[in-house]
Amino acid sequence: MAENKKWVELLWVDKYDRLEKGERIPIEKPNLPFQVIETVNKPRLKDLESGLFDSSQYYPESEYPPNYPQDWKNLLIWGDNKLVMSSLIKQGWAGKINLIYIDPPFFTGADFTVRTKIGDEEIEKEPSIIEERAYKDTWSGGIASYLRYMYERLVLMRELLAENGSIYVHLDYHVGHYVKVMMDEIFGYDNFRNEVVWRYKSGGASEKGHFSRKHDTILFYTKSGNYLFNTLKEKSYNREFKRYNFAGVKEYQDEIGWYTIVNMKDIWNIDMVGRTSGERVDYDTQKPEELLERVILASTTPGDIVADFFCGSGTTLAVAEKLGRRWIGCDLSKFALQITRKRLLGIHNSKVLGNTNVFEEMPEIKTSEPLYSKPARPFELWNIGNYETVYWQEKQDEYLRFMLRLYQAQESTGFRYIHGRKGDRAVHIGPLNAPVTMEEIEKVVIECRANNFNKADVLGWEWSYEVNELARELAKDNGVDLKLVQIPSVNEIKSALVGFDLNLLKMPDQAVEQELLKHVRFAEVAYLEIETEVNGDEVKLKITDFQLPPTAELAEIAGKLRDSRELIDYWAVDWDFKGDTFHNHWQSFRTKQNPRVDYEARYTYQGKGEYQIMVKVVDVFGNDTNKLLKIKLGGKS
Repeated sequence: MAENKKWVELLWVDKYDRLEKGERIPIEKPNLPFQVIETVNKPRLKDLESGLFDSSQYYPESEYPPNYPQDWKNLLIWGDNKLVMSSLIKQGWAGKINLIYIDPPFFTGADFTVRTKIGDEEIEKEPSIIEERAYKDTWSGGIASYLRYMYERLVLMRELLAENGSIYVHLDYHVGHYVKVMMDEIFGYDNFRNEVVWRYKSGGASEKGHFSRKHDTILFYTKSGNYLFNTLKEKSYNREFKRYNFAGVKEYQDEIGWYTIVNMKDIWNIDMVGRTSGERVDYDTQKPEELLERVILASTTPGDIVADFFCGSGTTLAVAEKLGRRWIGCDLSKFALQITRKRLLGIHNSKVLGNTNVFEEMPEIKTSEPLYSKPARPFELWNIGNYETVYWQEKQDEYLRFMLRLYQAQESTGFRYIHGRKGDRAVHIGPLNAPVTMEEIEKVVIECRANNFNKADVLGWEWSYEVNELARELAKDNGVDLKLVQIPSVNEIKSALVGFDLNLLKMPDQAVEQELLKHVRFAEVAYLEIETEVNGDEVKLKITDFQLPPTAELAEIAGKLRDSRELIDYWAVDWDFKGDTFHNHWQSFRTKQNPRVDYEARYTYQGKGEYQIMVKVVDVFGNDTNKLLKIKLGGKS
């Protein structure tokens, strides 16, 4: 039979819309540049009492696996995983990844609400405009739009996989059966290996009207028939926990009873991450490390590359780190990336692995949970640097006009990046469905200079990492006074429209517009104040103030917040910033044991002269603010 014959295929509404019969769905593959936002060259162990770092306690390079390049840096990427994966493919990553594990949304309607705790107060933050857009794109068309969403991403994942690579897709009863057929089409029915059942104790006991749902499904496929698989072992107890007394069979005994060692089955009894678990990071969809330990040990060897493009709380990356695998993680949520970053920086205080044993005949019985005790290896934080080629192709005149009137600015014509003016200030409106990037701001500044504007306001719904102090410095160097203005959330704008039949893309009449403008507030992005003290060669930094743009969520706890600095989840310092990548030399972050950061940092320089210090602060919702400081050493100040 013909090699390209489709043995199985899943059809859904509009799958082949506007295509000839038999044609494949075209997967758009834009090639967008990545921007290195932060480099953690050598994470260190932290003495929690003193707040200092012992620079000698880096991960020992002598203990790297033989197949793990010592100049490798693991990757944590913020962005839409479809754009991230297509750009990785275009930039030479096709066929390079040994294992992909994903835990995508289960077609239950992804909830991007951020839930966190500040002091004794629980707080929720509504989704960003980008997360809200992702929600609508994925679920607005029902199961058909969800299946298209998954199809496009699985096709890209197959291209990224090495020829001997494997993919594990974690699902539940909502869509597991659909995705199984879809993966038969994409990866080939013959490359299906297992339907692993993850059986857990927690949850589901009070459900009515059906049997309690106590398991998820993990679909295991390979890219080809030539794949890596390490046989895992597990205990098999005698039903009565007595000796088998079979000739030639080795038997063992533990506190439960007598057992033999057998190849691991496709039903995994692992409980969920409980509320009191030491590995819990308070992320709703967090998966247990033991689950990922089995996946990674079965389908990789030390030094292989493991990827998770829905990395969430970072379980896949943390387990890969502990097992000596290289890793790539991606998520659309800045909050998820912040949870993951802190998890990796604090990995030395997490428990060791060891619930699964691949190669030894006798599994080790763990009687305690000793600490892992090693810091993470170097990693970098990336984001996509320029969305312009993807998101500004279509004219958005109505959107731009509405936002300008909302900001009480006059529309301007004849420019590409200057959309309007407010008094003597040029106004640029950031895109509705993508973050404002440094490249975008640079183009605004260049156009301002060419047209004799020395003041500019850039309005944005969402901001790429680094767009704060660095953007202002860029503008200042070009003679432009720049303000970065946060567009109020959709819900805040809607709250001003109560009683009116109006939506964002519809022009209001004059009366409604005037009423609307009274209620909609624009504020500059987060404000950070740092006190600098120089004494000889020693520099001390102290965070004295930190303010976020006002939101409904913050208003609810404003009276209970003793110190606005409690909104800081993490901050880091590059003591010798060169104007390019932020190098993380020092950091302090909230933990369960210590829910506040240190507000002071000290550093002793080895030589006199002028230095730039970059400070990066990440708030409890995952958004970053940076501050550039310039110091001159030699004497007191």
